Amino acid sequence: MIDFKEYLINLQNPGKMKNEFTRRRFLTAVSVGSIGAIVAQAIPSFGKPISTKADKLAILGGSPVRTKDWPKWPSMIVDDKMLESITNTTKSGIWSRIQSPSGTVVTFEKEYAKLMGTKYCVGTGSGTQALATCVEAMGIGPGDEVITSPYTDFGTISAILTSRALPVLADLDRASFQLDPADVAKKINKNTKAIIPVHMMGMPCDMQSIMALAKKHNLRVIEDACQANFARYQGKQLGTIGEVGCFSFQASKQISCGEGGAIIGSDEALMDRCYTVQNHGTDRKGSNVTIGPKYRMNEFEGAILLGQLPGAKERFNLRNENAKYLASKLKGFKGLVPQKQYAGTESGGYYHYAMSYHKEHFKNADRSKFLKAIGAEGVKLSPYIAKGLHGEPWVEHILGLPEYKEMYTAARLQQYRQELKCPNCDAVVNEEMVILSGVNSLLGTKQDMDDVINAIMKVYDNRDKLAAI
Repeated sequence: MIDFKEYLINLQNPGKMKNEFTRRRFLTAVSVGSIGAIVAQAIPSFGKPISTKADKLAILGGSPVRTKDWPKWPSMIVDDKMLESITNTTKSGIWSRIQSPSGTVVTFEKEYAKLMGTKYCVGTGSGTQALATCVEAMGIGPGDEVITSPYTDFGTISAILTSRALPVLADLDRASFQLDPADVAKKINKNTKAIIPVHMMGMPCDMQSIMALAKKHNLRVIEDACQANFARYQGKQLGTIGEVGCFSFQASKQISCGEGGAIIGSDEALMDRCYTVQNHGTDRKGSNVTIGPKYRMNEFEGAILLGQLPGAKERFNLRNENAKYLASKLKGFKGLVPQKQYAGTESGGYYHYAMSYHKEHFKNADRSKFLKAIGAEGVKLSPYIAKGLHGEPWVEHILGLPEYKEMYTAARLQQYRQELKCPNCDAVVNEEMVILSGVNSLLGTKQDMDDVINAIMKVYDNRDKLAAI
């Protein structure tokens, strides 16, 4: 909320204007037609004092900035086309992809590959399954190491563990929340076989540096693009920069079918191996040739996905438009800084709109107090992931397993335990990360985006009151 009383006083004393940011915020957040009404409410009439109730924090008894509900995902995208697709699949009796060479899954794979600008696509039952399929298809297994991020869904780690390889965690760049290539370089050794960069929030990692490291050390690259549908970097779709890219269609994702995933790539031989692995080791000719689970996408998932593809790009564009709008409003504000973007970033998946909270600009109020205050204003922000994966119980579990003790030396496992320190990740998780759900909120109107900004600024203007929460 704007402190209009203060603003009017400053107008009469321009030399005392606090800063350009406050003036710009007022001029951009308020329409010309509403200025008269604001002035009329702010200037006392008949000797009555100015009311400050509108500026009082909602959590302390004031009126909230917003009372309107946010769009609901994924129910908001259900339409007749999607329902027709599901109904047709149900009536057809073709419920498994192996029943038809032209069913919904195969059709989706072709359409999705076309949309992503790649030659091939293999559907799976989840993004985790897509990642695990790629690790196995690349022949990565016991004794091998894969470097990835501690700040991700556990599915990324699980995909490596499934093949009994060792997940090595490199720290983050604190401003981008992505893998820090400099720390990745420190973790490479003779057993390192691959890097799995995770495009957090759907925004590109520093892929130029990561690919340079991979080339220098002859490493495979599997892109965890589970949050990054359609995002582009240096002229390429995320997921097409490494050898393969993995995507998720879980219920919260930008393209959703409840659970589901996909692998994309242009190396025909590698993509055939991916198909075989996810098809319980059975190749396209029906020969049982290798080890593999059953990770197949089913026809109902294919039907739901096909039903929403026509509008997926339009929604992607709207998220990017609203994200740019928010960034323009937050420019110059040091209290809440949008996620850093690397040179060459053209667009983002915006699974979430992420920001760094800097409490020194909020009278040193803990992030939890800020989140409570802004939530009461009708704008729900979240700290997102509660704990870095380097501090979770899985570490001690695998280090105690016989297969890991046999395939890795005691010295290596001890070193591994000692090196599981990611201070930048700890700072992001414990103190700084603040997200606005991008998958639904960024599909709102400009007024919705203004509500976000006004709620942030209202809390900022009342930062001296946060200690009372």
